[in-house]
Amino acid sequence: MNIDLQARAIQPQRNTFARVAKYTGDKPASRYHEATLGIQPTANFHYRPTWEPEFELFDAGRTAVKLADWDALRDPRQYYYANWTMARARQQEAMESNYQFVESRNLIAKTSDAVRAKAVEVLMPLRHVAWGANMNNCQVCARGYGTAFTAPAMFQAMDQLGVAQYLTRLGLALGEPGALEAGKNAWLQDPCWQALRRFVEDTLVVNDPFELFVAQNLALDGLLFPLIYTHFVDDQLALQGGTAVAMLTAFMPEWHTESSRWVDAVVKVAAAENADNQARISGWFQRYTDLAQAALAPVAELALGAAGAQALQTVRETLNTRARKAGLTL
Repeated sequence: MNIDLQARAIQPQRNTFARVAKYTGDKPASRYHEATLGIQPTANFHYRPTWEPEFELFDAGRTAVKLADWDALRDPRQYYYANWTMARARQQEAMESNYQFVESRNLIAKTSDAVRAKAVEVLMPLRHVAWGANMNNCQVCARGYGTAFTAPAMFQAMDQLGVAQYLTRLGLALGEPGALEAGKNAWLQDPCWQALRRFVEDTLVVNDPFELFVAQNLALDGLLFPLIYTHFVDDQLALQGGTAVAMLTAFMPEWHTESSRWVDAVVKVAAAENADNQARISGWFQRYTDLAQAALAPVAELALGAAGAQALQTVRETLNTRARKAGLTL
């Protein structure tokens, strides 16, 4: 008996989900598109939230920003849960290698007491800023609309929690639990930190998710991360023998550069939708960046001394350039 084996190509009736084909056409789609586009629930809600009966459970009306399609706010990194966790796992492995390098060569002990003290003084209170950023991005996710907007906001929230954890681990390496307690006390009591603390606590009660997105991810982070992790850690501490501190905070500037791509893309699309959006987002940016710059002024002086004001102004000018490229009017 002869057996004749033949290969046959079976053509699929469709190449992707109908909700994705609406945007990309009937062709194979990326995992990001399949995990993002058309996911937002839009109908068949059983009840209105008792705490906000004027809104549906998922309601685009919670923000003053108006978009015809919230799925237009794409993430240029194309992150969905799987590839986001893989990217962060690779970064975690790199940070673990940094810690092993620092510990194996006893670099913390070889860092001068003055540099260690300055690192603790400036960096430890920022654990609380990162916690506030985590809470704010959770709020953006909870009150925002459209998976393309809310899913990356939750990734951003967890990334900020990671920043807080890296700072905690750094404090334990530099000064053990006493460093963390000193940072907490400075955050609560030191006059240098109270303006920034007020900014963080005031944003915790901002209800408009897009306004909060601008205040936290564009205004505050856009000033804080380059000021602290570039001008202070890389340009000052590292040159004074604090290379170990730069290695143990390497995640922060790398992450900020990456996440800024998402922030700028969201702002650019939303501002280009209509003139009202452009004016409103521009106003939010101007207001919150002014507040953040004023709140960071004493921190910049604490970190950089007489050079702090100029460093902060340089960072502000760079952020203004980012905002203009994203379509905002200053």
